[in-house]
Order: sequence, then C-alpha cells, then structure tokens
Amino acid sequence: MASAMASFPTALFLREAEVRRGLDLMFAGQAELARAVAPILAEAKLGRAHQRALYFIGRQPDLTVGALLGRLGITKQSLNRVLNELIERELVEVRTGRDDRRQRLLRLTDSGKMLESELFEAMRARMASAYAQAGQQAVGGFWAVLEGLG
Repeated sequence: MASAMASFPTALFLREAEVRRGLDLMFAGQAELARAVAPILAEAKLGRAHQRALYFIGRQPDLTVGALLGRLGITKQSLNRVLNELIERELVEVRTGRDDRRQRLLRLTDSGKMLESELFEAMRARMASAYAQAGQQAVGGFWAVLEGLG
C-alpha cells in the first residue's frame, strides 16, 4: 500500500480505472487489518463477526440488538449465533431496557473489554502508521470518502 502515494488520481477520478484502484486499495487495507487481528481471534476461537460485534458494543454500551443488527448488516440468525456465543463465553452481557422491557441492551463484560481492547490495539497500530505516512489532509479526505459511502 506504500505505492498508493506514488501516483495521485487524475482530474477524472470517477473513471473506472480510478474507482477500481480505490477498491483495490480498500480491499487490501481491509485484508491487512484482518491479518493484524487474526492471531488474537484464532487464540480466542472467534471470527470476524464476533470482532465486529465486540467493537460496536464496546463503542456504545447499552447498544440495542436492533441497532447492532443495522450496523453489522447481517441476518438476525447470524447475529443471534454470534451474540449467543459471546454471551455464553461471558464477553457480552444483556440487560433489559428501562423504558421498554422488550429491549435487549448489550454491554461488554470486563473480559469482553479486555479482548476488544487487544483487538483494537492491533488495528490501531496499523491505522496510526498509515495515518502518519499519509498526513492530516489525506486522513481527512479518507474519512470524507468513507463517510460518503455510509
């Protein structure tokens, strides 16, 4: 990915070649982040869906199951499998909503916080290095592009 800075897109950045290059780089970056956490996930006997759930629950304690489902973009069946495993392993706890007793609010346990922190640190190191190489203006542009996708 170091060659990403070697040539900048032309003014015609919406052409197929430039869009494909951006997708190539995005997929490569995603694969690098996956490699960074793979040993931790393997040791914990968890997968990427578990990691993503831990990340979003850690970012927003008392996240509802419905909100997590929307963030992850997976089926209810898949989410239930992931959540049940995280709950059984005492990485996530479920609370009932105060105002709406039907709500299931998700929160990391202390063990879940420790694991999520370890996973985050592995990715943080890669992201911080890439951010430092790219510079502040490039990071802002990167965020703007990703926000445009959301």
